Parts: sequence; structure tokens; C-alpha cells
Amino acid sequence: MSFAAIFPGQGAAVPGAGAAWVDHAAWRVVTDAEAAVDRPLARLLLDADADELSTTYASQLAVLLTSLVAWRAIEDALGRPVPVAFAGHSLGQITALLAAGAVDPADGYRLAVRRAELSQRSADARPGRMAALVGADPEVAAAVCAEVDDVWVANDNAPGQVVIAGTPAGLEAAAERARAAGVRRVMPLDVGHAFHTPLLADAAADLRPLLDETAFREPTAPIVANTDAAAHTDPAGWPERLARHLTEPVRWRESQRTLAGLGATTFVEVGPGKVLAGLAKRTVPDVTVVNVATPDDVETLAEALAPTGAAR
Repeated sequence: MSFAAIFPGQGAAVPGAGAAWVDHAAWRVVTDAEAAVDRPLARLLLDADADELSTTYASQLAVLLTSLVAWRAIEDALGRPVPVAFAGHSLGQITALLAAGAVDPADGYRLAVRRAELSQRSADARPGRMAALVGADPEVAAAVCAEVDDVWVANDNAPGQVVIAGTPAGLEAAAERARAAGVRRVMPLDVGHAFHTPLLADAAADLRPLLDETAFREPTAPIVANTDAAAHTDPAGWPERLARHLTEPVRWRESQRTLAGLGATTFVEVGPGKVLAGLAKRTVPDVTVVNVATPDDVETLAEALAPTGAAR
């Protein structure tokens, strides 16, 4: 089985996602992260309720850590399997960098915390909203946004699903234009800001010094970037890509096709939820998707990989 490892964004956060892992050896990811950033993080995976996980800071760190615990369990069970490539949706881009060894774990945890803090500060300072245009293509979404101030295309997720984002007033006006343009459904998303838009320009600028100080290195397999949907092994470009990542659209539809083009016949969605599986079925229907969110899922993955002689 030639597989790609993919990691979800902050919208995958659910209360108690870490409960299945707390007694597992892979839980050391959480304790290591707490030591690196000198703050309690385990409670976000165990005790945070839905209200808290609706905040940007809590949801980003909960999903990142739950995903990394699951990835560590996969590595422990399969002897560090090497995927065709790594990719992550939005916040999952940071998870992918850590999983691929493109950044030292302690540096990666500090980067994730700082990114979450700055994203939360941006959300508090200038609220934003996001909505999925179901049935729309990128051209229609871009045309709608061009007619309204302070709204932009934020995610090109899959055929028939494009996300737009902006100020609350701007998004309301854009939703009306979208319906008038024949978009089948405008679905508000339960997130705390207009991510991947110019509304996060200040956060990107404030994150840049830490990005420039962080030592990136060659990953164990190529990482497909959200900003250009291309596979990267050269570590030099990550500070620029990750700064742009906060203000530019997530090109996930193209990213999935890049992964398939690299030879991935299976996507292993590592972390809570099955959002990425649904997007894959619409974008690369010939690719099989396996979800790994619990220790039992790791055993299922091991059984699926074993007959093919996966790298160990």
C-alpha cells in the first residue's frame, strides 16, 4: 500500500478526543509538548468542553496534539513507516511538518502555540466568519467575493465545496450574492475567525520572527503545502510559506490530486474526525481513505499495511 498521511484542521476538535490515548505509550507526545512550552495542554484533549473547543487557541492545540499522538502510535506500531508524502489541512499543515520531522518537536510545539495565540488574538481583535458554498466552483466563489468588500476565498476543498471568509457584514452580503448566483447552499461554519484571509495579516507579521528563528530540516517524505499544492523537500522555504499560510487560501482540492499523483493509493487521515475522508471521496474517488483516531484504528491500519510489506 502506497499511502499519504493527512492531518485535519481545527474544525475537527471534539471534547474528550484524547481519552482513548491517555494510558497509551504515545501519550508521551503530550507530556513532551507540555514540557517544551511550559503550560498545561493535556486538559484540552481530556477536559475541555465544546464551548472551549470552539475557541481558536484550544481547538488548534487539541487537534494538533491528538493527531500527533495518533501518528506516534502508528510509528511505534509499524516501525516508522514512510508515506509517499504528508499533507495537512490548515492547522494540519503544522501537524504535517512535525510528523514529517521537518522541525524539531520542541520547536514545533512552540511554533504551534504561538500560531494559536496569534490567531486567537486576531479573532478577538477583528471578528470574522466563514461559510461553505456547497455546489460552487472556485470561479463562482471568486466572482462572488469580487463583488463584496472584505470577503475572500479561504479554502478550495473539493469539487463543489469552496469556503469563503470575511467580516460578518461582508460574509452576509456575499451569501446573498452567492444564492443569487445559483449556489445551492450557503453553510455557515462553526469557527471563530475568517482564517486564510488578509484579516490575519497582523498575525502573520507577528509570527514571522519566530518562523525565521526556527530551524527547518529536510522531511522524511515530501510535504504538500496548502499555499501552492506542491510537494516540498527543501526546508528553506517554510518560513515564507507558513507566514503566507495564515492569509492565503488552502488549496486542498489540488493538494489531494498532488498526493494521488505522487502515487498514494490510500490516504491515512490521522486525528479526530472524518472531514478529510469526505473531501477525498469527492476529489480523488479512486483513493481509499483510512481514519486513525484511536488505538483500535492503529491496529486496523497495521493489518491493512501488513500484507503489502509496508516499510518498517
